[in-house]
Parts: sequence; structure tokens; C-alpha cells
Amino acid sequence: MEVSGGGSCFGVKQAGEGLVDIGMAGRDLKSEEKEKYPDLIVYKIGIDGVAIVVNPSNPLNDLSKDQLKKIFAGEITNWKDVGGNDAPINIYTRDEMSGTRDTFWKQALDKGTITDKSVVVASNGEMKTKISTDENGIGYISIGYVDKSVKAIKLDGIEPSQENVKKGIYTVYRPLNLITNGEPDGIVKEYINYILSPDGQKIVKDKGFLPVR
Repeated sequence: MEVSGGGSCFGVKQAGEGLVDIGMAGRDLKSEEKEKYPDLIVYKIGIDGVAIVVNPSNPLNDLSKDQLKKIFAGEITNWKDVGGNDAPINIYTRDEMSGTRDTFWKQALDKGTITDKSVVVASNGEMKTKISTDENGIGYISIGYVDKSVKAIKLDGIEPSQENVKKGIYTVYRPLNLITNGEPDGIVKEYINYILSPDGQKIVKDKGFLPVR
């Protein structure tokens, strides 16, 4: 088996064009994707929150949604203006192919502006690395990727945890989907069935995501 990344749009496109057996997307299909690839079938295997993260040395623990939107729009540029240190805010974001970005943009920023001065990174892993080495950085990653190298901060007083996603009180989250072009068979069908089985769903949970079964 070969696995490669590239973002949710890439996963949908590769599956739709028959270039891979299974595509992956951290979001629902867009209407234009459904029209272009009408035979795509989506299998939701988990649910994942998206956390706002800063460097562990940052004293800030909470942002309001209004503050967050202004930071990412480039309207607030110094941490002292939101209760942090007197230091410039360095913004990190994902490219427009990313399902994580799509979820964050829609649900955390209410489809607001992301400044073109932000640094674009290619993956959750790279985002975590950038924030862990930049004491003035801010970005966002899958809750399943959060560890001690970054600090996940509260949004409007709500901690970004899978438990709070499950409770419905943390609202920045997305589905984790596998996608096939038409009905799968053989080993592809067996693999999807396994991921949706109790053993497979336990792996989803153990990796820090919410299972769907």
C-alpha cells in the first residue's frame, strides 16, 4: 500500500480521476466536486476538531472569535492587544487544498479574510513544527495532532477537545472521510469495512479522533 498527502482537494481529485483506490478528505464533498465526479462514494470514518495553536511559551490561553478573526485578517498584529506579550503575531495557515483550512475558515473565521502576509504550510505536521519553533506564531491543526510541542488555546472560553466536540460545545470540527470512485470491491472493500469495524474504530479513537461507530 502507498499513502501520500496533498490536502483534501487532492484526495477528492485523485479518487475522482481514478488515480487512487481510496481518496481521503477532512471535509464533505463540495457541490462542484459532486457534479464533476458523480460516482464518488463517501465513507465517514471519524470526526475531528480543529484547534487553534500557539507556542507553549505564549502566556495566552484564550481568544474570542472576534479577536481570532481580526488576527487572521491582519487587523490585530501584536500579541499585547489580546493580552499577550509585546511581540508581533506571526500567522501560519494551510493552502486552499486543505480540508483543515476549509473547516477553520468556515467555522472559526466565519469565512473571513486570511491575510496574504500569513505563512502557508503544507500539512498538520508542518504546522505543528512551525508553531513549536516560533514563540510568536499562531496557527491551527487537527486536535488529533496536538501534543506538548504546541499549546491549544480556548475559543470563547471553550477548550478544543474531542470530548467538547462530542458534547457539541466546541464547534470547529470536520468529518474524516474515505472516498471511492464507485462501489469498492476486493481488498479496497475489505479495508474500508475494517476501518468501520470495532477494531478499526478503536484505532481511530486511539489516534485522538472521534469514532463514528
